[in-house]
Amino acid sequence: MTEEYSLPTNAPSHREARTRGALLRVLGVGFGLAVTVGNTVGTGILRAPGEVAAQLPDVGLVLAVWFAGALYALLGAVSVSELGAMLPRSGGYYVFAQRALGDFPAFIVGWTDWMAQCGTIAAASIVVGEYAGGLVPWLAGRHVETAVATAVGLALVQGRGVRWGSWMQNVSSAVKGGVFVALLGAFFVFGRAPSPALSLGGRELLPHSLPHGLALAGAVLVALQAVIYTYDGWYGVIYFGEEVRAPGRDVPRSMIGGVLLVMALYLLVNLALVHMLPLSVLAGQTLAVGTALTQVFGARGDGIVRAVAIVTMISAINAYHLMASRIPLAMSRDRLLPAAFLRVNAGGTPVLGLTLSTVVAVLFILTGSFQKVTAVMAFFFVANYVMAFLAVFVLRQREPEAPRPYRAWGYPWTTGIALLISVAFLAGAVIGDAANSFDSLLVLALSYPVYRLVRRFGVPWNPPSKSS
Repeated sequence: MTEEYSLPTNAPSHREARTRGALLRVLGVGFGLAVTVGNTVGTGILRAPGEVAAQLPDVGLVLAVWFAGALYALLGAVSVSELGAMLPRSGGYYVFAQRALGDFPAFIVGWTDWMAQCGTIAAASIVVGEYAGGLVPWLAGRHVETAVATAVGLALVQGRGVRWGSWMQNVSSAVKGGVFVALLGAFFVFGRAPSPALSLGGRELLPHSLPHGLALAGAVLVALQAVIYTYDGWYGVIYFGEEVRAPGRDVPRSMIGGVLLVMALYLLVNLALVHMLPLSVLAGQTLAVGTALTQVFGARGDGIVRAVAIVTMISAINAYHLMASRIPLAMSRDRLLPAAFLRVNAGGTPVLGLTLSTVVAVLFILTGSFQKVTAVMAFFFVANYVMAFLAVFVLRQREPEAPRPYRAWGYPWTTGIALLISVAFLAGAVIGDAANSFDSLLVLALSYPVYRLVRRFGVPWNPPSKSS
């Protein structure tokens, strides 16, 4: 068994942490909300409304699906908040899997989560590179170089320390929120409500018919899948458990408050879109917000949507860097990675974890392999949801007397509902993408020999005592 890490009794003081080089307990609710918004609000909200409208050509159903996705995220936040408050360690889902399920499941969760974060850094950086080329002429055709510069530049900010990373996250998320609020204002004030039918190029466009019966149920499931992917990221603060000043209070506030903020933003964006565009036009749009911007601002709409996408992605990349760097550190503590990953600079940054994450992300950018990596790791992203909700049940049964500063509201019903939805979502992901799901299962099968190898050569970690 690995040694337990108890933050309240073993965490070094702020001065000791800076002297020895350790994670710093300096983050508050503001950062928690910022990392939740930064990690959640990405290009999904620019694209998903068109996908949902294509499946469900009914305004009421479109808004209902977005609200249902928010409720699912809220159920998840309520349950995972219990784990985050109970186990205030940095490292994300890995920490919960290790405590509830043991080393091997935790190893799978940790390294697949880390790979997914690296792949997402690469994907988001490529988006910045592609959109920047349309705004700055001399960057046109240099999207790869721009993407690499973005990933490396934000990593250098992280290298200065967690305060710099936190400041960058707070500012970028605030700017992102302000941009969306401004856009919503423009949509509602200057956007014109659609007529029942819209003439485009001399052809009348009408919404396609709403499916019925099993076809309708299937359409709802496909739409809900797109919405749930867009809400993914509400758990961002769990990667910084021991760096939050009062995790028992601030982790739940950050997650639940963050979900409510994102829910309000997403519902307002969709209300604005259906206010401006007929569903016949909205349906199938690959960049629905861009279409709305073009209607309001004309030819300038393209430049605005590019700027919005860049701001959105910079905030997200910063969050991904912060999260990815802490997963190897947590795994190293439990002897699942070499002890070198434990090194933290005076600013509270896990140096090797950040460096390796950035190198891998750059390699993904240069090779284009991030597309395959993120597709394969999407299976594990859904599986992590299932694992987290299972962990709530396991730890309630195994450790009923363990301190729980926050208890999941409505347990076991809220956690059980979230678990059932996640299992159904996982099954849908497997059925809907059989090729990548097979590759994911292959990764799972190969993980055991890799686990045995790193277990053999790993180095144990002992929590520092206050007297050391």
